Amino acid sequence: MTGPALRVVGVDASGAERVRERLAHGDDPLRLLARHGYATRGPVSVVAEADPHTVTIVYAVEPNAAPSTEQDADVPHDAGVVVAAGEHPVVLQRLAVYAVVRSVRGVLLAQNSALTNAAGTWGLPGGGLDPGEPPEAALHREVWEETGQRVDIIGIAAVTTRHWVGRAPSGRLEDFHAVRLVYRATCPAPTDPVVHDVDGTTAAAAWFRFEELDGLPFAVGIRDLLVHLTRDDGS
Repeated sequence: MTGPALRVVGVDASGAERVRERLAHGDDPLRLLARHGYATRGPVSVVAEADPHTVTIVYAVEPNAAPSTEQDADVPHDAGVVVAAGEHPVVLQRLAVYAVVRSVRGVLLAQNSALTNAAGTWGLPGGGLDPGEPPEAALHREVWEETGQRVDIIGIAAVTTRHWVGRAPSGRLEDFHAVRLVYRATCPAPTDPVVHDVDGTTAAAAWFRFEELDGLPFAVGIRDLLVHLTRDDGS
């Protein structure tokens, strides 16, 4: 594991806590809550502790009949990945923060560099947490490093997870569990984006009008996430 320990908490309409459980490697918060018999429309807050570094994702929940008995699917492997005899993947769970940033200039996106497995594709600005760092502080830092913009965070909007076996750009075989906190944010004074983290995982950053998004190559899941979140806020 890398980064903070992750917890999922479910709170009902009365404010009573109904679920509190650590998010295991490869698990998904919605699947975890369903096993306890609860459904949710999404997260309502994120709480961080520095020592030990822990991030708790709080969901509003409501009973959803019987607890789910759905079995976890086999972990997918990246296309073309070859595992040598006796080779075992390094198990990693990584929490990262991202933002759908809006301004009068449109939506802010960052382009993945050759240091990633998705070079040339566009995604949301953001990245991993430093040791002991709260998620919102990490988000402010990452957005500035990748785009040069100062933002106002509105709140948590979605949590996404992805679990797969593949090779890192270094060639290391990894059993990787990505957990991503996605926030809504605004930029009250947008400027021309500048990538301050030179030679990092961000090649470029730009503002895009919504009518320009259809022609962009997006990283996995980003297009659907943008559609979902901009639809929900009335755009």
